[in-house]
Amino acid sequence: MLALVIITFACKTEPASSVKKAEVLDDELADGRFPYKRLSTYGFFFGELNQLNPVEEVILYKPASSLFTDYALKSRFIFFPEGEKAVIASNELSFPEGTVLIKNFYYPADLRKPEGNRRIIETRLLINEEEGWEAYPYIWNDNQTEATLKVVGGQIEVSFTDYEGKDQVINYLVPNKNQCKTCHNKSEILAPIGVKVQHLNNVLEYKSGKANQLAYWTELEKLEGFEGEKSHPSMINYEDKNLPLNDRAMAYLDINCSHCHSANGPASTSGLFLTYDQKDPRKLGINKIPVAAGNGAGTFDFDIVLGKADESIITHRMNSTEVGIAMPELGRTTVHKEGVQLIKDWINGMK
Repeated sequence: MLALVIITFACKTEPASSVKKAEVLDDELADGRFPYKRLSTYGFFFGELNQLNPVEEVILYKPASSLFTDYALKSRFIFFPEGEKAVIASNELSFPEGTVLIKNFYYPADLRKPEGNRRIIETRLLINEEEGWEAYPYIWNDNQTEATLKVVGGQIEVSFTDYEGKDQVINYLVPNKNQCKTCHNKSEILAPIGVKVQHLNNVLEYKSGKANQLAYWTELEKLEGFEGEKSHPSMINYEDKNLPLNDRAMAYLDINCSHCHSANGPASTSGLFLTYDQKDPRKLGINKIPVAAGNGAGTFDFDIVLGKADESIITHRMNSTEVGIAMPELGRTTVHKEGVQLIKDWINGMK
């Protein structure tokens, strides 16, 4: 069923307003093989592929806060199968079979000029298939003309100028298909991270103007159950320094850590639950002895020591890239300096 949905959609290579029903594009479609070897086969974007111009059926989305991935910038889109809707029930989002989440990872030559020349490294697809979500990583070629499915992942050397004007070279890691479940894990089932009600219940700039994302989906008849922005939880952007420090820190921990450190995550046995709405000091790690940190704890005793970030295990692990110490375990090869400083400021302000 899903393959037929995608094949029908993939025949569209221009904006929907000017689409003409195309014949089968290539042997890949003719054979009905799925997942497709090439990103272009899906027909998510029109024109030059590296411009990432979505066709009408593909909708831009953006979580309030972004998970850190070695300073990569991201553009995100979602495709809903024709006539199907997502549903909000008890502030949980569920998606119909055939939904596709499209996440592009890229680096501007200079992070201080995000709209400048860029290099797209990978595109990850999360596709809601008959038996649940599946992840497919696509790596872009050097000419930026195509991305090819690489279920084994890869390692790519990337150079860019950072926010301080310093030249950086990193070995960017594309996770393999199985590694995706390490983070995208909810009760041992692969699940999305960024498309939750609290992440999307905020305003985004569309071509037609500004609108609440969930209200916009509702208007497009792609969502039911949205009762207005004040009726659902909403997170903030942790990068906005004008917002309260506690709210920024909780937003950071939620998007970067709670997919593991939550009641339904793979780190549930740790007793450290870092969701945006967590109020229990012990579950946040305050004066809490880790369950099984091993070498990851270093010389420290507690996850968080009130007012003492430099004596807290959580910042020790965030500030490392060493295997067995670094947290998160996957998704980065560098230290997120701004994120570490945010959590340090938060802990140092505790009394």
